[in-house]
Amino acid sequence: MKKEKFHIEYIFEKVSFLSLWNHVTSPPGLSEWFAEKVEIDKDVYEFTWSGSSQIARVIDCSVHEFIRFRWEDEEDPAAYFEFRMRTTELTGSTVFEVTDFAVASEKADAIYLWETQIETLKRTLGI
Repeated sequence: MKKEKFHIEYIFEKVSFLSLWNHVTSPPGLSEWFAEKVEIDKDVYEFTWSGSSQIARVIDCSVHEFIRFRWEDEEDPAAYFEFRMRTTELTGSTVFEVTDFAVASEKADAIYLWETQIETLKRTLGI
């Protein structure tokens, strides 16, 4: 089934770019907000939730800018999920962007899940 792309932006005030980058790319950082356990072998990430694991491969990355993953079992060839960071010129705030894909009937649930995850991320970053 074809999935729809969606994009969500979050504004983070007073956050270390390096700390945020570590939270979206390293096992200790990701395990604080995204999954219970994270293991990395080169460009392959294994995410574990409640004893169930899922594998994602990094398909593109620019250090301190973005990281894009594709689930190993993804059937839609266009689908991926991505974390992107940038600084606004006007305020100096950090913009954290999430891009993901979901079937139309599950899009609202997927957005809600990201909202929940990002709230956890903010707490782990102390913001």
